[in-house]
Amino acid sequence: MDRPIQPALSQFVLKVHSRCDLACDHCYVYEHADTSWRGRPRAVSEDILAQVADRIAEHARRHQLPTVHVVLHGGEPLLAGPDRIRRAAEELQRALHTVSALDLRMHTNGVLLDEKFCELFLELGIKVGVSLDGDKVSNDRHRRYADGRSSHAKVIRAVELLNRPRYRRLFAGLLCTIDVENDPVAVYDALVALSPPRIDFLLPHATWDTPPPRPGGAATPYADWLDAIYRRWDAAGRPVPVRIFDSVLRTLRGESSLTESLGLAPADLVVIETDGTFEQADSLKTAYDGAPATGMDVFTHSLDDVLQHPGMLARQQGIGQLCAQCRSCPVVQSCGGGLYAHRYRTGNEFDNPSVFCPDLLALVTTIRDREAAVPAPTPTSAELPLDQGDFDALAAGFGGADTVARLAAAQLEINQELLAAVSERIALSDREGARAWELLTDLDAEVPAELDAVLAHPYTRPWALSVLEGRAAPAGGLAEIAAATVLRARLGRSVTVPLRGGALRLPGLGSVRLDGGAEDAEVTAGADGFTVRAGSGRLDIGWHEGLDGPTPRWHPVRLFEGEGWSVAIEDTDPLRDCHKWPVSGRLAADEAKLWAEDLTGAWSLIRHELPAYADGVAAGLRLITPLHAQERSNVSAACKEAWGAIGAARPSSPDLLALLIVHEFQHVKLAAVLDAVDLYDTADRNLYYAPWRDDPRPIGGLLQGTYAHIAVTDFWRVRRRTAEGTSERGAAEAQFARWRQQTAEAVEELLGSGTLTDLGQRFVGRMGHTVRGWLDEPVSGAALTAAAGSAKRHRAEWKARVEASR
Repeated sequence: MDRPIQPALSQFVLKVHSRCDLACDHCYVYEHADTSWRGRPRAVSEDILAQVADRIAEHARRHQLPTVHVVLHGGEPLLAGPDRIRRAAEELQRALHTVSALDLRMHTNGVLLDEKFCELFLELGIKVGVSLDGDKVSNDRHRRYADGRSSHAKVIRAVELLNRPRYRRLFAGLLCTIDVENDPVAVYDALVALSPPRIDFLLPHATWDTPPPRPGGAATPYADWLDAIYRRWDAAGRPVPVRIFDSVLRTLRGESSLTESLGLAPADLVVIETDGTFEQADSLKTAYDGAPATGMDVFTHSLDDVLQHPGMLARQQGIGQLCAQCRSCPVVQSCGGGLYAHRYRTGNEFDNPSVFCPDLLALVTTIRDREAAVPAPTPTSAELPLDQGDFDALAAGFGGADTVARLAAAQLEINQELLAAVSERIALSDREGARAWELLTDLDAEVPAELDAVLAHPYTRPWALSVLEGRAAPAGGLAEIAAATVLRARLGRSVTVPLRGGALRLPGLGSVRLDGGAEDAEVTAGADGFTVRAGSGRLDIGWHEGLDGPTPRWHPVRLFEGEGWSVAIEDTDPLRDCHKWPVSGRLAADEAKLWAEDLTGAWSLIRHELPAYADGVAAGLRLITPLHAQERSNVSAACKEAWGAIGAARPSSPDLLALLIVHEFQHVKLAAVLDAVDLYDTADRNLYYAPWRDDPRPIGGLLQGTYAHIAVTDFWRVRRRTAEGTSERGAAEAQFARWRQQTAEAVEELLGSGTLTDLGQRFVGRMGHTVRGWLDEPVSGAALTAAAGSAKRHRAEWKARVEASR
């Protein structure tokens, strides 16, 4: 997958106007230490807008950014007027076309927002965030005109306008600056009543030189104020995303923050002022006069130059740039030292905790402890997300066709939900993405079964997650899904699909290699096949054209058809590289034939000798991706996000291929179970002994390995009786003796970990029941001795390595 080269900037605040029509007394631009606004032009010029767009596109191209986020800001950006706002949007769209998707937003006080602006924003794809500090009394405490008049009624009118059905998709959310003199519940209730898509509560900007108000000398008034809202929000079922709460909850789970003011992620934001100068985060204006300045501008410096500024570099270093007190704090992963500007103190500048340190510590620990105090519901048999019979069959290590089919249906539902989440990431300016989503909506109504078949492709979820994590733009994948659905349904429609490195990806069907430097291709289904047009070229491909037929640029997915099982040999999908090992390229015809021959033998062995696994494999294993193993043998892998897929290098025999298949499909099944139920405490950071690994494993890795080795043990258990030749059967017996003992040890390690949930205890207990039943099966004394010796040596060597590493 394409990944940005780090470090990189992906968020840009573009000042289009440097004055404001309100006189908010808590404004950091005009009321705090920095006075640079006085010498800047009121509005940004057209020349600067064009150069800004080119600089951003230059940076996005170099760092392969899938999406660029730009916020039009001020002052008050609406004062720039519709023509200048249009010019800003069109310059950005021009420069970023074919480079990155553009997520364009505006932050406004709302008092000038009207239908004319909203129509412009619909056309240009600009989402709008509005500042509002709550109910009228709370809002009027600070957010007034210079003559003291209230702005509240006009802001409410603006929000009501954004809530109209025509404009609702423009509404990005509400931003509220905290004043602890205001009633927190009244503020929250007033904001929620406006049905915003998101609420962002912001700590007032302050430093150690100018600390925030703490009425009555309260120790943690800001944490207390936010906690009152948290309790009301939580009790109501968390009806709207609240960024500060969601960020704390995410960081407590080890995920990334949603805001720069929390967490340890490197800063990726820069500000461009109306005179074209680059500045660091606007919040630094609260520290001292000139604090955000870089001395650089869009005409003489690139964004990579800006990244080398000492202030920018400091904010790229995660925990390393924090003071000693912060580095030793138990909540540093969530707090992240707070907002950089809030650490400032004359004398040692930013080498301090946040001036809000007591509040941040109290807020994070209160949320953490409250979450921990709520017991995770333990489902009864009737409440299990999985059918009780399915759960028990899978826990034993098996699971037949019906059980695995139900797992597959649950996985498809997850993919459908992820697709809907991806649609929310389509920027209003992303017309290609919007068209693809509209077509998918139509296809879901017309041919839902065909669409579901494409969504069930194992590499749908890795793509969707890459979009949701900001590593890819949505339009290309959506168009690929739509095109594959149209082809499967034989619909006479044309779909335009962006190319990936000159390749047209048709998930589940194959890929078409195209020359000529085209950026996209038009795919059209017909009666006899489909047509691909790219640039001035055209390819006509028959529905039943052979795997290596008359159109050499067409690389269809090869299918292995066994008795009761059809599986794809997926060597075409550009997104298949999500396994531990590198993938092979397109298999040559003779190598594909060897795969088919070995799969014939492997499937025969599984069906006749391992029937407890065969039906599940047939129902759930959709594709095998060939891996490139170099000199290693028996290489295989499963990706937890790619349900229905395994990766494998073709081993030396069909027997070993059968082993790889049942082994890896265990991982696939367990990943689906873990999507449905929690089997262990995900916060457990301890490491455990795994008899098949040289390194200690986290609890999840140990569970996965143990579950997979049930199938490994069973394979050798059977092969000690069915392998050809005495020596082969003897070797299989030794393997069986070894793996049953070591898998039983791993089960005991899991059961003794103290970190399994009640359902996890039940699941692992049934795993143990399966393995313990094999311990009574007779094996030769030589095999027992060899197994005991192997286990003893492995544990002793493992212990020595662990102790040496401490």
